[in-house]
Amino acid sequence: MIHKTLYSRRGFLSLLGVGTASTLAGCASTAPGPGDTMITYREGGSVRRPAILPGSSPELDQMYGTVVDGGFVIPAIPYQQINPRYYRQRVLDPTGERPGTVVVDTPSRFLYLVEPGGSAMRYGVGIGREGFAWSGEGVIQWRQKWPKWTPPNDMIARQPELAKYSADNGGMPPGLTNPLGARALYIFQNGQDTLYRLHGSPEWNSIGKAVSSGCVRLMNQDIIDLYERVPQKARVVVWQ
Repeated sequence: MIHKTLYSRRGFLSLLGVGTASTLAGCASTAPGPGDTMITYREGGSVRRPAILPGSSPELDQMYGTVVDGGFVIPAIPYQQINPRYYRQRVLDPTGERPGTVVVDTPSRFLYLVEPGGSAMRYGVGIGREGFAWSGEGVIQWRQKWPKWTPPNDMIARQPELAKYSADNGGMPPGLTNPLGARALYIFQNGQDTLYRLHGSPEWNSIGKAVSSGCVRLMNQDIIDLYERVPQKARVVVWQ
């Protein structure tokens, strides 16, 4: 009954379909896939209209401005160039999950952190391109600020230039160009690392698109916010 309700809600919220799942992920960018359509909608309603990019606002300047964190200076995001539907915002919870659950609505490119009282924090995300996406349920077993990035062997086989960042070579050090960004939340399933992450990204223009090798990426300013809010050992539900 739980799964039937879950997928019914997923079908209502989804705007388009995506491809099948892969078993491994490296969380790095690849050539852009089909992006999301420039459409916004009114929360709780069915009105749809073309998105109009806004001008500057003090609230968004603060939300997506320059951040000094962990010895790194994260650049401000030119949020005017991003579809406003992907800005961080509190919304009515559309998932029906218990508070503290993280829900990734892959087709709609949203991540929800369910809150008490019927609300949720919603973030825009980038997802894995067709053939590299993942769905299911898991637990955020491990959390890391400014993580190293270690591409898996199958990614190195496809992109030999990444061999210098292999596990044997110690991975890529933390930093502004690291594909995992400022924070990483590691998804485990049945006690095993899925190799999928919720993580930051310096590539703000990938939000709302299917371009990565499987992981769920957020703007660095948003992953920092999520990291501080998400409970320890939070349940993760990823809708495909």
